[in-house]
Amino acid sequence: MKRRFQSLAVLLLAAGTAGAAPISTTLTVNATASFTGTTITATGTASLTGIGSGQFTATLSLTAITATGLDAPFTITLSGGGGTLSGTLTIPTSLISGTTTSATGSATITGGTGSYSGATGSFPSLAGSGGLSGTTITLNFTGSGTITPGGGGTTTATPIITQVASAADYSTSIAEGSLFIVKGSNLGGASGLVSAGFPLPTSLGNVTITFTPLLGGAGTPAYFVYTYNQSGVNQLAAILPSSLAPGTYNVTVSNSGAVSAGFPATVVQRHVALFAQDTSGTGLAVVQNYVSATEYDVNRFTTGTISGVPISPAHPGQALIAWGTGLGPITTGDNTGAPALDFNANGVSVQVVVGGTSITPAYAGRAPGLASEDQIVFTLPSNIATGCTVPLQISVNGTLSAATFITIAPSASATACVSPIFSQSQLAAFDNGATQTTAGFSLIQIGETVTISGTTANVKSTEIAGGFTTYTGFQLSALTASNPFIFTQGSCTVIQATGSNGQLATGMGAALDAGVVTLNGPSGSNISNQQLSELDNAYFQVLGETGLPTSIPGVGNGQLVAGQYTLAGAGGKDVGKFNATLTLGTPLTVTGGLPATVNRSAGLPLAWTGGNSSDLVYISGYAGTTTGTGTTAVTNATEFICITTAGQGSFTVPSSILSQLPAVSASAISGGTGSSFLVVESTSNGSNTFTASLTAGGTVNGGFLALIGVADSPVYQ
Repeated sequence: MKRRFQSLAVLLLAAGTAGAAPISTTLTVNATASFTGTTITATGTASLTGIGSGQFTATLSLTAITATGLDAPFTITLSGGGGTLSGTLTIPTSLISGTTTSATGSATITGGTGSYSGATGSFPSLAGSGGLSGTTITLNFTGSGTITPGGGGTTTATPIITQVASAADYSTSIAEGSLFIVKGSNLGGASGLVSAGFPLPTSLGNVTITFTPLLGGAGTPAYFVYTYNQSGVNQLAAILPSSLAPGTYNVTVSNSGAVSAGFPATVVQRHVALFAQDTSGTGLAVVQNYVSATEYDVNRFTTGTISGVPISPAHPGQALIAWGTGLGPITTGDNTGAPALDFNANGVSVQVVVGGTSITPAYAGRAPGLASEDQIVFTLPSNIATGCTVPLQISVNGTLSAATFITIAPSASATACVSPIFSQSQLAAFDNGATQTTAGFSLIQIGETVTISGTTANVKSTEIAGGFTTYTGFQLSALTASNPFIFTQGSCTVIQATGSNGQLATGMGAALDAGVVTLNGPSGSNISNQQLSELDNAYFQVLGETGLPTSIPGVGNGQLVAGQYTLAGAGGKDVGKFNATLTLGTPLTVTGGLPATVNRSAGLPLAWTGGNSSDLVYISGYAGTTTGTGTTAVTNATEFICITTAGQGSFTVPSSILSQLPAVSASAISGGTGSSFLVVESTSNGSNTFTASLTAGGTVNGGFLALIGVADSPVYQ
């Protein structure tokens, strides 16, 4: 079963490259400007896809403002030693004056330093948003354009490195003998994908990658796997020699004699990472299900074929092959096909962790005939947990890989895994490339009794979070986790997980740009025209922290009270304008508060008053224990979620649920080896929905919810 599968590892990795070139790029600026007399000083961040990111600075004069806009000279200082870009940003007057929250601006590039000395460029249409609050202006601009380094000269531009990372999970720790990638611009390579053959060279198309010790010494070249340079994408893939000692290095790329600035990288002996099927570094892992000596199915949700490749979910008792990189160094050379080497048989402890169950693999080592790629062969127990998003990690000497997931059907005769949300036909659609977009915003207010400097305070934390996200089947675990209504009312569900450094979930979708989003609340909420902060198209805002002995600078005193709340979205690159409303009634009051100690062998009775009778009540608890420290820290945790309605007035969490949680003492919590929580919160069980249009076509239905409750960190005994 030690079978080649390079098409779903290295070649699939090449097909999913990400980066950019110096010609076509997207400029994004997020800055804050403040007045000092007639001078406006703006600072913030700027990014140019494929080129890099850095600090944005501009100094403006109010005396230069016109009826239509203000031309603001700016400088972008690129991180990583890439030089600077300078130019002019045209800001619409309406944004500076606060008369509107969105308008279109533009920018030109007129010069630079370093790699971009003499650069020119143009961004004719930048979608802008912002607002005026007192003497502070918030400015956000994004749009596509072009940049020509050095005024279009014919000499080779200096390479710029923006990332050096593991080719599987994009960690900054690069293992000896593992596959890694370099992203950036001007990295070189012929047009398209150019793959190297055995023996792998240290130079491909006049391009080399060198690791030089940070404290000085001779550099070591890496072995090339491919160069990719097409459609604004410039990426290199190579293998780190097994002989390179662990430590901190400067990585440089030489392209036809032009050498990049050093980019820091950490070399470690082992850092195992599993390949993901969409090359995102998270989500559905690259795993084959052994069907017969002539059939190895790719692990997916349903049984069938895609482009002639057989797919199926795994099933209990079946043998599987997981593909990754970073198990460790070898002595037979990294530039040619490796012989079989089982690390488990050579002093390295490798375990496969599936849904919290540890499995000793039959083989864990280099894929025979391939370079840098590792395969882990293991058999699922007959009593293994099943589902469409079963967590999968690899443990090497006690250190766990980043979490991924696989699909496991209930039996060998089943043709699909079983999802609590999606039908078999929907799962088949995911297998064939379907996506699902979700939308939702949640007002959250949690009360907790805390002790600060010896003073006990009843603190209420109020915030809002949400946005629009598109998921593929490869990220189904994240989509499932984002759905709060997958559990049945009147019952409890137990979730168990094992993770490194508290990592108990995996996957992420693609967040969509919805423009500026503002929130208004009723009288007494202290929430008026509150613009939500946005980072990478995810929206979040702390509305208030009340009950503290002293206030936190910059944090308001917003709180959730009965009345109507309104969200207004101005619309952005991906999502059109939308409005959503939510009416809150009287929140629940837990009778007697939450207990400081929970006896796991007895039921946990809870009672409350208030709320609308149809409101949903979520009772959730968590207990986790952590062993090891740093990269060897492993958390074993169990969480329960029980759902009822406010009209019931009470609910008892049964001992059969509580007994599945590990015991967590007060000393473990204070010492950092244990963690816990108990939360009771309610939300309306109504139709607080809204509809928004998608610029790519179609609409999405979203929910606007409020979760109000109390929380504590009890001892579970």
